[in-house]
Amino acid sequence: MSTCFAIQYPVFQPAMRLIAAITQSNPMVVTTTFNHQYMSGVIIRLDIPEACGMQQANQQVAPITVTGLTTFSMPIDSTNFSTFSIPSDPLPQINTCAQAVPVAEVNPLLTSAVQNVLPYSAT
Repeated sequence: MSTCFAIQYPVFQPAMRLIAAITQSNPMVVTTTFNHQYMSGVIIRLDIPEACGMQQANQQVAPITVTGLTTFSMPIDSTNFSTFSIPSDPLPQINTCAQAVPVAEVNPLLTSAVQNVLPYSAT
């Protein structure tokens, strides 16, 4: 995981987060490497490189339910998926950064679209 990098407090929210773990359960639970700052209803796409396993979840898109500062569930049954794991010693040319990427949100929410996280400046 040392080759992976994500900005913890980026200007544009909601932001991509690195995935630390994914459960084999129904619903699937995703754990991020630090506070994801997501809200329930954000629609997430999972980008999972082959080196991490669980290719059945790669490119899956679903709305999330926030369950903790670094965890959220997705309405995907992953009980029969292969195991997710971060390679301990990946080859340098292999991209091993599993990511949760916000792509949309449930329409009635639309709260992220109107949040200005930039610092105010009168000049």
